[in-house]
Amino acid sequence: NTTYGQSIVSYSANGSTATIGHGLGAVPDMIIVKKRNAVERWCVFHTATSNAYLYLNESFTAETGNADDRFGNNTSVVQPTSSVFTVGQSNDVNGSSGTYIAYCFSSVTGYSKFGSYSGNGSTTGPVVTLGFSPAFLIIKRSNAVENWRMYDNTRSPTNPVNKILQPNEADAEATGTNNTLNFTSTGFQLTATNGGTNASGGTYIYMAFADTREYAYWLDQSGNN
Repeated sequence: NTTYGQSIVSYSANGSTATIGHGLGAVPDMIIVKKRNAVERWCVFHTATSNAYLYLNESFTAETGNADDRFGNNTSVVQPTSSVFTVGQSNDVNGSSGTYIAYCFSSVTGYSKFGSYSGNGSTTGPVVTLGFSPAFLIIKRSNAVENWRMYDNTRSPTNPVNKILQPNEADAEATGTNNTLNFTSTGFQLTATNGGTNASGGTYIYMAFADTREYAYWLDQSGNN
């Protein structure tokens, strides 16, 4: 769906290097790959850590070692293009006889954005401008070991947004002042000092989506429909 910058791709591995068509018509900002026919981790490419990779089911820092085996040609990392992304020989993304599914996303003005910010360790945290009010937000610290954090405006319909789920953990939903942030009309602001979202010196990646009803309204008002 090029309108919403999302595609789902299945492919069979060759155990070496492969280029996979994604159909977005734009350069992917985030790609999540999972092997379907064996136990392997969820491997994540993100535009803000383009020479490293993350695991959706792990709390690890962004890893640069063997990044070319995940999103490269086994020699160097290869950035995705508007038509394809490249995977290396790792079992996480292209192991021999493997079958895989890839979820690919590109930013769409007024609807989705993928980026990064730096923490300041203050309750008056950084303001991140998206160009829309987020309905769904995922944050991951990329320069230290921290859990992924998922926020949305259904479980937290008013500020502070303080209910989190952690996709790399089996834990129940967490609620508390140590994990709070605010959704604004144009993005979000961190309001806590937790290492997972706003440590001084921390670098963080995010993926954010607007409510589709708000996006439809934006399209109508902007004349882009």
